[in-house]
Amino acid sequence: MPEPRFARALERMRSQDPAEREKGFDFLREHADSYVDDLITAFTQEPDPDFRCLLLELIAEARDPRALPVLTRHLDTPDPDDPLQFWAVRGLEMLDTPEAHRALTQARAQGLIL
Repeated sequence: MPEPRFARALERMRSQDPAEREKGFDFLREHADSYVDDLITAFTQEPDPDFRCLLLELIAEARDPRALPVLTRHLDTPDPDDPLQFWAVRGLEMLDTPEAHRALTQARAQGLIL
């Protein structure tokens, strides 16, 4: 069960009020490293593609090795302009581990990313 502050931030991100959405996102961006497991769980359960993109951006911001499987899973997309692929690449770049570098090198060799 997610921590109450995490749940509240997600709730704010879903608000109709742009200022509330921004507050929720900013809180989670600032604390992404503390909520990486909750972010990954929310991402895997989220049906809305736009919200999934925001969650993957936050996962990338966490810079946590636990995010590696989620990020690498989204390197292979049929649409090269897919925002999930963009945040997967960016997240692996920010992770900056040997495993992340290997995943990016392999994806480039396969022609999945530039």
